[in-house]
Amino acid sequence: MTIAIIGSGMSGLACAARLAAAGRSVTVFEKGRGIGGRMATRRAESGFQFDHGAQVITGESAGFRAMVEAARRAGAVADWQDGQGRTHPVGTPGMTALAKFLAQGLTLHQGTDITSVTRDAGGWRLSSDQLLGTFSQVICTTPAPQAMRLVGDALTDTVDTVVYAPSLTLMVALHRRIDAPRTQTNPTNALAWIAHDGSKPGRPSETCWVAQATPEWSVTHLELSKDEIAARMLDLFLTHHGLDATDVAYATAHRWRYALVTDALGQPFVTSPDGTLYAGGDWCLGPRIEHAWLSGTAIADDILHSA
Repeated sequence: MTIAIIGSGMSGLACAARLAAAGRSVTVFEKGRGIGGRMATRRAESGFQFDHGAQVITGESAGFRAMVEAARRAGAVADWQDGQGRTHPVGTPGMTALAKFLAQGLTLHQGTDITSVTRDAGGWRLSSDQLLGTFSQVICTTPAPQAMRLVGDALTDTVDTVVYAPSLTLMVALHRRIDAPRTQTNPTNALAWIAHDGSKPGRPSETCWVAQATPEWSVTHLELSKDEIAARMLDLFLTHHGLDATDVAYATAHRWRYALVTDALGQPFVTSPDGTLYAGGDWCLGPRIEHAWLSGTAIADDILHSA
């Protein structure tokens, strides 16, 4: 039995790792160059680095916490003091490290955009710009709108109730250190979060910051070019800290169209009547990394228990 997983975010990697550990033949396809989904780390010239998606790792379930502790023992997770008296686990040397920890030993094809999933006599046929093969089972862990476009017609449940809030993110490196809190929640009407990314453990530069816009500001400016988003958010960041353009060494923006799940499905996954096609992700249970892990793990357990 061969299994294909579409997407290498936390849900896809958690599912793949659980299945592979049980001896199943699993192949993960990722359309981007990197893995991890919103556990993202951007590296830029001059040694600058930014966690421009998920900022910290939080979790309550025993299984998720055990996985995080295993990653900590492997050197992929460390604690970060946020400057507000709180300690958070984070990936080190970047948030992507947790994804890389889970991906160890997996068969992973990056830069492969799955464009069709069709049924034939042998199973499910996956195609991108070429035929990739036929698999006994397929698990789609992309954001809900993308999953429904790809495999929705074959699933038993609709996910029309799932709602996302977008997030626009600024990454900025300064020429110097500034006296500002490591974390700032809702510092302005337009910015929901500012973090001193360079203060996290294992980071190569102390002058890197990340700012994330509020959902409302993100919706209003979502379709601007990335350069325009960067320019407007940089102005907000500089004004808030009393800085000017001469203090900036590097700045860019990222558009997260499907950033935070505000209305989740309320169940860990959806599947086809015959159990050969699944869809899941954080959109099933909630916005945190843990929710994505729980969804992917539940899919893997359902497959293993159904065997």
